[in-house]
Amino acid sequence: MNDADLYLRGARTLLGSWEEYARGATGAAVRCFPGGAAAVFPNGPERAVYNNALLEGDLGAAERADALEAMEAVYAAAGVNRFAAWVHERDQAMRRDLERRGYTLEESTRAMGMALRDLRLPRPRIELAPPDWLEYLRILGVPPDFLSGADPAAYHVLIARLDGENVAAAMAFDLAGDCGIYALGTLEHARRRGLGTALTAQHLHDALARGCQTASLQSTPMAERVYAAVGFRDLGRILEYGRSRGLSMPASARPHRLEAVVEGGVAVAVAGGPDGLGQGAARTDQHHQPPGPADCRVEQVALEHQPGGLGQGHDHARVLAALVAVYGQGVGVGQLVQVVEAVAHLPVLVHEHEQL
Repeated sequence: MNDADLYLRGARTLLGSWEEYARGATGAAVRCFPGGAAAVFPNGPERAVYNNALLEGDLGAAERADALEAMEAVYAAAGVNRFAAWVHERDQAMRRDLERRGYTLEESTRAMGMALRDLRLPRPRIELAPPDWLEYLRILGVPPDFLSGADPAAYHVLIARLDGENVAAAMAFDLAGDCGIYALGTLEHARRRGLGTALTAQHLHDALARGCQTASLQSTPMAERVYAAVGFRDLGRILEYGRSRGLSMPASARPHRLEAVVEGGVAVAVAGGPDGLGQGAARTDQHHQPPGPADCRVEQVALEHQPGGLGQGHDHARVLAALVAVYGQGVGVGQLVQVVEAVAHLPVLVHEHEQL
């Protein structure tokens, strides 16, 4: 299976999971328009995470202008003042147009995918608890009303136990034979035990058993070599653009980018940017164009980002303390929560400025 095929499968899987998210959030919807589409989450804790748009590549000048106008109109109509647009790194024309309109590059991630026949990890030995949606949310540290209308049966939740306690969780979502691996978290006192690594491997083996042929996720730069060692391929970098000028809402109400120290690294919940592939749709390579309105169910959404994200260094203790304060305000972690697991040389995700 070539990279273009892997990208398309992964993008559709992730965006299909965003469609499920929209079903579980009050007033949420995905709005398609010529040249792109936008996920609109105007209410609740989800507002801080899922307002993202995916713009198509290879558009003409007039098409790009129309797409940007439509994107902004969709969010303006919903009263959403903070959102993000995802653009493939090779789409220089769209990037220039965004910058001319006052958008700035705030984040980037890399889409990755793999054929499960290339899985290089054995099935782990791990104690699992029965899957429970509320327990999953608790371990991730999000409020219990986060995605309160979600159908837990639509996802594959794994909860790992240690010394008789539920301490780690991860979620996957299948679509048409592809398994998207998204949110993963480990409680602080259970970190550095390899649980995140084990849950990732467990998800991949379970996906094989369910009949999936591929898997997809999104990675920060420093984790790419780790995922590559597992069997994941590089499917292209996605640039997330945001615009902070002209915001009318107070800073306290704007989306946040959530980060927490986990397993010697940083757990990331990208708030305010598109999750194309791996939360937002990503592009496979220079020859492939992200899914557009013709593919639209939610084939266009991506996680939001926040200025000063992975591009800056972090003091781990301070970031963790800040997360406690954020969670107390009801800000939730989004689908792209991926957690560092620097155990057994297989971190699930690391901060781009961390050293493995």
